[in-house]
Amino acid sequence: MVSVPVLRLPHAAGLDLPVAATRGAAGLDLRAALPADQPLVLAPGARALVPTGLAIALPEGFEAQVRPRSGLAARHGITVLNAPGTVDADYRGEIQVILINLGVEPVILSRGDRIAQMVVAPVSAPVLVEVSELPASDRGTGGFGSTGRG
Repeated sequence: MVSVPVLRLPHAAGLDLPVAATRGAAGLDLRAALPADQPLVLAPGARALVPTGLAIALPEGFEAQVRPRSGLAARHGITVLNAPGTVDADYRGEIQVILINLGVEPVILSRGDRIAQMVVAPVSAPVLVEVSELPASDRGTGGFGSTGRG
């Protein structure tokens, strides 16, 4: 288990902190820290930067990925535009979520609605080494869709 300090910003007062919905869930639900009297109407094709009212301090060697919630995507066509969004270990600002409505109806988001999930995971720090030739592989240069043919 990884301990992650979280700062609740003033506009998130009263909202639940992110938690895993079940014991086996990988993601923690992020909630919309919108004003109670100002729901956000996300029209078809529209996108919005939605505040969560939270800032975190990830340990070095970790990242947080902001991912879509499958229920919002299936029911309303709402997804995270830059999925997965990355929160770097050295970022200390508010976590915000870029949502887009790919559905056909406007969707109303209200204060406290679960809008995305956050997964905290270790990251590797690769060192790229330039070479004049890559080693061979069974796949070779086969690109999009090439592994499903046969």
